[in-house]
Amino acid sequence: MHVWKFGGTSVGKPERMQSIRTLITEDNTRKIVVLSALSGSTNTLLAIGEAIKANDDIEANAKIDSLKAHYDGFISELYNTPEGKAAGQQVVDKEFSFIRSLTSIKPFTLKQEKELVAEGELLSTQIFHAYLVEEGVPSTLLPALEFMRIDADNEPEIQYTQEKLAEMLPQYDNKQIVVTQGFICRNPRGEVDNLKRGGSDYTASLIGGAIRADEIQIWTDIDGMHNNDPRIVKNTFPVRELTFDEAAELAYFGAKILHPSTITPARMFGVPVRLKNTMDPSAPGTLIADRTSDQVFKAIAAKDGITALYIHSTRMLNAYGFLRRIFEIFEKYKTPVDMLATSEVSVSVTVDNIDRIKEISDELSTFCSLEEPDYDQTIICIVGNFSADNEGVAVRVFNAMKNIPIRMISYGGTESNLSLLVHSRYKAEALNALNEGLFSA
Repeated sequence: MHVWKFGGTSVGKPERMQSIRTLITEDNTRKIVVLSALSGSTNTLLAIGEAIKANDDIEANAKIDSLKAHYDGFISELYNTPEGKAAGQQVVDKEFSFIRSLTSIKPFTLKQEKELVAEGELLSTQIFHAYLVEEGVPSTLLPALEFMRIDADNEPEIQYTQEKLAEMLPQYDNKQIVVTQGFICRNPRGEVDNLKRGGSDYTASLIGGAIRADEIQIWTDIDGMHNNDPRIVKNTFPVRELTFDEAAELAYFGAKILHPSTITPARMFGVPVRLKNTMDPSAPGTLIADRTSDQVFKAIAAKDGITALYIHSTRMLNAYGFLRRIFEIFEKYKTPVDMLATSEVSVSVTVDNIDRIKEISDELSTFCSLEEPDYDQTIICIVGNFSADNEGVAVRVFNAMKNIPIRMISYGGTESNLSLLVHSRYKAEALNALNEGLFSA
């Protein structure tokens, strides 16, 4: 069984939704199809929520009317029969009746906001399933709210998902296509919640891992993961194969095609992930699996909004316990560290969340000295096969970066990642220089 996920742009127009129907039924492979909300819907629903919170019911209802008109037009173009149009319209009318009812709830809390945002996925999946029914495709709609749950730390309960799907899926053995929602779930209180933005990728991977799928496919509007950022660098190209570790590094450090959490469940259960392009289905895309080619340099990604902290021990040499005390403080304030460089008496770290930076700095100051933080930094992440047997890896990277100031270097923590910290003003120059130095013939 396969798990195929389609993002907002892939379902954002009636003709694209129709093409998805063709894609998923080209062979007899059973599939769980995970859909995001129609492109633009989530942002509009969030804007409606902001208007409701501001007690601006006129603005909220105006946005609701505009969004419903968009869905009404979508329905009229998607379906081919009066029966299909009626089924689709019934879905839209029902869900927008609920959306409008939320404007009367005062105060409008986070609970209602999450119910509102979930409507994007609830609409897209019901509309698509009604279209499959119209087209005579053996299918069923399996609500994600019945098997997807997060714990008190907002982490998915994959054991719960495994157990629920093991109970539910055998009831639909006669259905070729099982449609479900990405992104949405329930929390420990049973309320509607979500896996945060981009969470539809995560949903697909969690389902794929839970059912031990043969393959997870993530369909977007890009031909796989590129070797560099095509918005900044010319002459990029799709990377055909990556290991789980390489893909995880790229996703975390800025590759937009893949949600950073996606790889974890797939890697845990050894389920291959394939990145495909709905605009060009015949393109091979990118395959992410346990093994890949021996190519030294695979791809580059960049993560902005980084702050660097420089911490020095006041005890000087042999300061055992120094690192432990530092990281206990970051743990206390739930602030992850991205990058780390150490010497005998000093530690440099980077963070992408400075909400608690004052508290962290105040506690660190009780046993070490701090330099002024460097803000507006960018981590450049280079991934590939950097085993100890591969000569010249660092030389090629530093030759490419010879005219660009580097603030920190992290190399050797894994065999798949070399990271550099530069000021964000040098980001475009660095990406282009590395592309020329590492990938040019």
